[in-house]
Amino acid sequence: MQTFYETTCDAVVIGAGHAGAEAALALARTGLSTVVLTLNLDSIGFMPCNPSVGGTAKGHLVREIDALGGEMGVCADRCALQFRMLNEGKGAAVQSLRAQVDKNKYHTEMKRTFEHTEHLRILQGEAAELLVENGRIAGVVTAYGGILRCRAVVVATGVYLGAQTITGEYVKQAGPNGFERATLLTQNLLALGLGIRRFKTGTPARLDGRTVDFSRLTPQAGEHVFPFSFMDDDVPAAQTPCYLAYTNEATHALIRENLARAPLFNGAISSVGPRYCPSIETKVVRFADKSRHQLFLEPEGADTTEIYVQGLSTSLPHDLQKAVYRTVEGLEQCEIVRYAYAIEYDCIDSLDLLPTLEYKGVRGLYFAGQINGTSGYEEAAAQGLMAGLNASLALRGLPPLILRRDEAYIGVLIDDLVTKGTDEPYRMMTSRAEFRLMLRQDNADERLTEKGYAAGLVSEARHARFLRRMEQKQTALAILAGRAEQKTACALIEKRGEATPAAGLTYADLLRRGIGIHELCAAYGILADLPEDILLRCETEIRYEGYLKRGRVEAEHAKRMEACPLPADLDYAAISGLRLEAREKLARVRPLDLGQAGRISGVSPADIAVLMVYLQSRTH
Repeated sequence: MQTFYETTCDAVVIGAGHAGAEAALALARTGLSTVVLTLNLDSIGFMPCNPSVGGTAKGHLVREIDALGGEMGVCADRCALQFRMLNEGKGAAVQSLRAQVDKNKYHTEMKRTFEHTEHLRILQGEAAELLVENGRIAGVVTAYGGILRCRAVVVATGVYLGAQTITGEYVKQAGPNGFERATLLTQNLLALGLGIRRFKTGTPARLDGRTVDFSRLTPQAGEHVFPFSFMDDDVPAAQTPCYLAYTNEATHALIRENLARAPLFNGAISSVGPRYCPSIETKVVRFADKSRHQLFLEPEGADTTEIYVQGLSTSLPHDLQKAVYRTVEGLEQCEIVRYAYAIEYDCIDSLDLLPTLEYKGVRGLYFAGQINGTSGYEEAAAQGLMAGLNASLALRGLPPLILRRDEAYIGVLIDDLVTKGTDEPYRMMTSRAEFRLMLRQDNADERLTEKGYAAGLVSEARHARFLRRMEQKQTALAILAGRAEQKTACALIEKRGEATPAAGLTYADLLRRGIGIHELCAAYGILADLPEDILLRCETEIRYEGYLKRGRVEAEHAKRMEACPLPADLDYAAISGLRLEAREKLARVRPLDLGQAGRISGVSPADIAVLMVYLQSRTH
């Protein structure tokens, strides 16, 4: 094919899904000329699966993206149909914000943001080849022969690379939602030394809401909680309801009787799927003792009757899908407008990446999102922001931004990917974060906004708002440290059925005794003018003060380990005392420091001790 000069820019982002969007905006907003190359402009910020943002641990990621100056939280707030706080009855560490969003509006808003961002050009086309010169990225060639010269590339192809959809016996060479797939880049990545795997995900059918009997379902209303973005003050007062439904024995029997036609069980699908978001076929087989599975019926948007049925993902043939859906109470007469499917796609081995998400084999080449083996919009967006920001920092000659595990869920996510790798689509969960009490969604700005500001991504307006909020928090803490009037304190304590104290108490003491911040403020007429999330943050920090101190001690120990760098050319095979498995794993990952080495699966504390002795011997 005849090639031609398309343009010269600082960076090219391949893909405009949730990873590509954050990467492109991070680069452009930090002053670098950026081209985002996407197969179809209609797929910018597109949600091929669930019409929602956030959820358990994912809500934490969205607030961290926002605190760093990213776009997902801002866009989700603009497009939200309903907000809920998950795990509200549990501890503050695992409570997570989730929003139903208008899918079409989210895409439109993200595209509009692209079109009004300085230094950012949108280009429809497919990446065919990455140009590499002297070990570093030099450009991208499109399928049409256009050459984009650049100094950095972020590959964020999502599930489009080598994609094929599977529904029963029918396999289609296509991306999600019928979009065109990308076919040309895989061989180029293999030639550059990257390992390629095949992963799988899936999506449920969409129903015509006019054919659903909602009167037989359980409504789930929205809640008045705080928004995703620290730049927004409130959530919409009017919220669209979702609905709960359940599968039953008739559903399960129909699936069991037809497993021979299920691609997941007849050998038609051999790639690895997400463990924590299984298809209905997998759930029926894996949890044979369960008589029902919960489903959520969610609106796809304010301007459509399409309903997303979360929990009923499948790759069964169309005739069986229709029969299965109609076994559910309330869906007996439902009509499917988009049938469910499974999708297989190419992704890389994330162990090939540095903690900056740069490929170890080519300078200036970064990867983000589902191509790194993750699942979920939020995980993708978090990686996109960090890949784009680190590419920007490198091009500006500044040190990289690598978030530690005690600093952010984003740090946990990326460290897991580049240190442990993943053999299945990776999903963020609160249980993966050992410092989760420190990494609450309410304090993401306190943990990360200054870092985003130093990196040049957080705007002056956001930074000024952050500083004002921190002043409000300090004001609240100072007031709560003050002495509470004894008579009112005794009344509050007696109301809880507890013995009244002989000595006076502070407001903070009352919080530690289990009295809620709102009850306390109402009883004493204090802190009425402060934002709700600031009050809740103060309440949490006071109640969990001892645990937080312990966490900070453990975090300091981890930091000391990370202060012991490991030479990039270290020959692990030559270090006597290391077990064979440890030598192989260390040589594969090539950790940057002792802290990262200790987190590699297969490397024991004894191996770390051997490494410490070896490093000390090298310094003498």
